[in-house]
Amino acid sequence: MPPNKLGGDIAGVILAGGRGSRLGGGDKGLVDVAGRPMISHVIDRFAPQVSTLSINANRNAARYLEFGYAVVADTLGNFAGPLAGIAAALQHCACTYLAIAPCDSPFLPSDLVVRLATALENAPTGISVAMSGARLQPVFALISTTLLVSLTDYLAGGSRKISPWYRQQNMVEVDFGVDESPFANINSPDDLAAASAKLRVQ
Repeated sequence: MPPNKLGGDIAGVILAGGRGSRLGGGDKGLVDVAGRPMISHVIDRFAPQVSTLSINANRNAARYLEFGYAVVADTLGNFAGPLAGIAAALQHCACTYLAIAPCDSPFLPSDLVVRLATALENAPTGISVAMSGARLQPVFALISTTLLVSLTDYLAGGSRKISPWYRQQNMVEVDFGVDESPFANINSPDDLAAASAKLRVQ
């Protein structure tokens, strides 16, 4: 993991706990992309950026354990969304900060975590979130573990949307430029074919 000035190690979690409804309801992290499970491409890019890694998954736990990392399930049922996965990971996090990335982002920036960490060095908040093309990329973020109580209360109140909670914490937005392709996720068969073709020539 690259050095940072936040005064503690950074854990990472890959969010793979969704329904995958836009890809036919399959377990998105295990879908084949260029001959390998989708999540394995994310691991290749994300794992070197953090001290420890876990996977948030709500099905096929044994399959995900084969990748060699701890698997954490949501404590909320019915596929409650990315915040539920983040909360579960924060509950198990032994580091000071938790970096998050989705399982369907095989081209995520190799400097994602260090740039998110740099943005928090002198910030009066515990969350930094990536932006690209003037759009917030809410599932690419760095979160202080001190915010677990706030997130737990937010979820207990029935809220599930990620961006309003970030705004409540006065998040820092980190601009990664106009190119949104590093944050592209795979939501359709066409996306899957395009990502496979790109990965095969890398």
